[in-house]
Amino acid sequence: MISYWENDIFAQADFIVIGAGIIGLSTAISLQTRYKKAKVLVIERGTFPTGASTRNAGFACFGSLTELAANITEWGEDTTYTIVEKRKKGLELLRNRLRSDEACGYEQFGGYELITQQQSHHLEAMHNINTMLSPIFGSSPFLDYSAYKQQFGFGDSVTGLLYSPYEGQIHSGKTMASLAMYAKQMGIEILYGVNVQSLCADDKGVDIDAQIAPMNSDCSFRADYVAVCTNAMIPTLLPGTPIVPGRGQVLITSPIENIPFRGVFHYDEGYYYFRNVGNRILLGGGRNIDFAGEQTYDFSLTDAIQYALETLLQQVIIPNREYRIEHKWSGIMGFSDTKLPIVKFANPRIAIGFGCNGMGVALGSLIGEETANLFDQ
Repeated sequence: MISYWENDIFAQADFIVIGAGIIGLSTAISLQTRYKKAKVLVIERGTFPTGASTRNAGFACFGSLTELAANITEWGEDTTYTIVEKRKKGLELLRNRLRSDEACGYEQFGGYELITQQQSHHLEAMHNINTMLSPIFGSSPFLDYSAYKQQFGFGDSVTGLLYSPYEGQIHSGKTMASLAMYAKQMGIEILYGVNVQSLCADDKGVDIDAQIAPMNSDCSFRADYVAVCTNAMIPTLLPGTPIVPGRGQVLITSPIENIPFRGVFHYDEGYYYFRNVGNRILLGGGRNIDFAGEQTYDFSLTDAIQYALETLLQQVIIPNREYRIEHKWSGIMGFSDTKLPIVKFANPRIAIGFGCNGMGVALGSLIGEETANLFDQ
């Protein structure tokens, strides 16, 4: 049981946001900005955000050429344009909100894509995609850097290299710590270790049944309105929500002397991604090896994908160099069936915001803003 004091201060609010990841904190910040006298409470089941906000690769990007070409084939130019526009706006909102690139560890070394012979046909689409996206960026977002590929030391299978000056990278831990600090400075309460079990809305508000750590004690919360911002985990609270989980497995190397590149790098339609973290290499992806198996809430690592990552590292990214794999982890992303975020009311008192589709750094702040906007209606 919680105490009278805890119940009096923490258990009731005007708005409760479930999830303290980038979407949840962004939603809370946007709500507090709009409703300055409102009590906004964020509850999170983990010690850290549970999904992918502190478990991602820290890419501040909008999508590689081959990924966007595939999006155009599947969804059309208009949807793809909207996707990229939202990603750019979301990154700008995040950076402007934190006021300092140092607060999120932002570095803009640019983004690259490795092109193999089998993918070379995508280069034919570069002119049209540049023409389509140039109104968003003010110039062509993709440049052919194939003449410079030798200086990066990639394996022989890399036949081309693209560059975008508009992509960057963040420190995901610093970003989330800075967002949480910003929220608290606004007067937003954040409670960790609160595992929500169920929601029940009536015409005056929403009751939230939960368990709190470390005693696993039952407790309840009451709010006028609730925003569910747990991304991939939303269907566990609101069954039928059209979102599919996708596990992203990641590894990072020991420091490598004279690492030959810096920036964020895409490979194979963005299903693989790597970057420098100082003089280390962070590499993740491989979900396309086993789409069905990676549609899971399980954070375990798999031999097949870890083997694919390590093989890519050894044969393509940094061949003939000595290093160790120092750390491995995974995060759970959320994917919508439209490639676009979905922000809507589940009922008149409960809003949901989700669907980063592997682009949480880029989209999280904007989804939070749009989720908060729902309550203006």
